[in-house]
Amino acid sequence: MAVFEAAKGLLVLSASLYIFVLVHQEVQPFSGHFSRTALFDPFRHFPSISKMLFQNMSDDRLHFLVLIASIYSIMRFIESYGLWFGRRWAEWFALLSGSVYLPIELYELAKGFTWLKIVLLTTNLVIVLYMAIVLIRGRFSLIKESSASSPG
Repeated sequence: MAVFEAAKGLLVLSASLYIFVLVHQEVQPFSGHFSRTALFDPFRHFPSISKMLFQNMSDDRLHFLVLIASIYSIMRFIESYGLWFGRRWAEWFALLSGSVYLPIELYELAKGFTWLKIVLLTTNLVIVLYMAIVLIRGRFSLIKESSASSPG
């Protein structure tokens, strides 16, 4: 899980740095060029927020996009660090951050079926369920330890 979260953070950070380089270039030609040359059309597969972000792109909007992507990356790195070193707060963080996306993914799937949407939803569900199981097992082990160590 920690490596997966770090990889997501690195991917988004790399993309935001790439976008940041484009700040002083013409943005509209870039967005059209990206759609034509990418291995997939991000506007077809991802929620409509990607369309909103790249339409009528201005320098201010681009700076905002880079800022949001950077914050997201930092959150993924913090979560990855906590999971790697077995911190309890990171387990809660992973559960909550994964759960936030479920309603959006379900909404997008209800709008239309694609394999990418199914894969994203399934992956996120597996992560959320795994983290819930880890937290439940951890809670029961803490209860057992405290009852075994209490004088009685």
